[in-house]
Amino acid sequence: MRTEPGTRGEKVPTAPSANPAVDTADVTALLERGRTLSTPVLRAAVDRLAPPMDTVAAYHFGWIDAQGRPADGDGGKAVRPALALLSAEAAGAAPEVGIPGAVAVELVHNFSLLHDDLMDGDEQRRHRDTVWKVHGPAQAILVGDALFALANEILLELGTVEAGRATRRLTTATRKLIDGQAQDISFEHRERVTVEECLEMEGNKTGALLACAVSIGAVLGGADDRTADTLEAYGYHLGLAFQAVDDLLGIWGDPDSTGKQTWSDLRQRKKSLPVVAALAAGGPASERLGELLAADAKSNDFDSFSEEEFATRAALIEEAGGREWTSQEARRQHAIAVGALDRIEMPDRVRAQLVALADFVVVRKR
Repeated sequence: MRTEPGTRGEKVPTAPSANPAVDTADVTALLERGRTLSTPVLRAAVDRLAPPMDTVAAYHFGWIDAQGRPADGDGGKAVRPALALLSAEAAGAAPEVGIPGAVAVELVHNFSLLHDDLMDGDEQRRHRDTVWKVHGPAQAILVGDALFALANEILLELGTVEAGRATRRLTTATRKLIDGQAQDISFEHRERVTVEECLEMEGNKTGALLACAVSIGAVLGGADDRTADTLEAYGYHLGLAFQAVDDLLGIWGDPDSTGKQTWSDLRQRKKSLPVVAALAAGGPASERLGELLAADAKSNDFDSFSEEEFATRAALIEEAGGREWTSQEARRQHAIAVGALDRIEMPDRVRAQLVALADFVVVRKR
């Protein structure tokens, strides 16, 4: 091991240098299966909401446009539903057993997106105006709350012991997700955040729900706690890899692919992994970046910064090593996630598909 950016000179294992190979066709089929099997149940759940929340939620999911006309919007990659169905198969059950879990996790995920967009002031998601921009902040809050309530209904109405176990895992994951969002917001007002703190925040904000997604189907299928916990370990580290890639896209991603502004995370003063790693690295670029970000925190005209000013900060992050460290961290977390799968028995086909999904998360372009 060698010393990576961090506090107190902590040791961080060096990530593998090679990108994993991805079977794109297999992953696409897995994602499409998750979307196809979960969407009808998801739509039926949303239809339970009282007007106008049902319409607002349908807009958020991309099923209608801002005028209420049918639309075929981008509903996201559907990674979590795909994982929930695979989770059921890992426990020896049919993929359909995981559908309620897939829907519940997707409802919680979208609850968090509705609230995050409002808190972060994001006006675009998936190339469309966000709910708060179209329907107002109050509706974004109410619909988000309603989706969280629906998630628990979907599971508890199954009326089984397994459903109760699954609900406990979902509520715990949701609480951690909220903890992570609170940490993320608090970091925006601090000059310095350690790498350890950032990883804890991202483990809560992203890792916890992915961990739940990849265990909830197994729990519904009757898996014991050891199997579910091991699958959660895979999902947790996959979530950290997923978020590390998201952090890279949040600064250097192509707006045509991400659906967000250039330098999106820098505009929101987020202490994401590339920023935190760069600040901890030491050296001239790191020191200059720290000076600029400290000044930004006190600036009254930050919202009027030019593209060049954000580009300068991004260049300093890269020069200080934040971009490369985050890329390596994504691959390291990927390796830990895949390694967890070796601790339990499951069909070889399911194991290969979980590995393929992990590979996709690390090398995805959007």
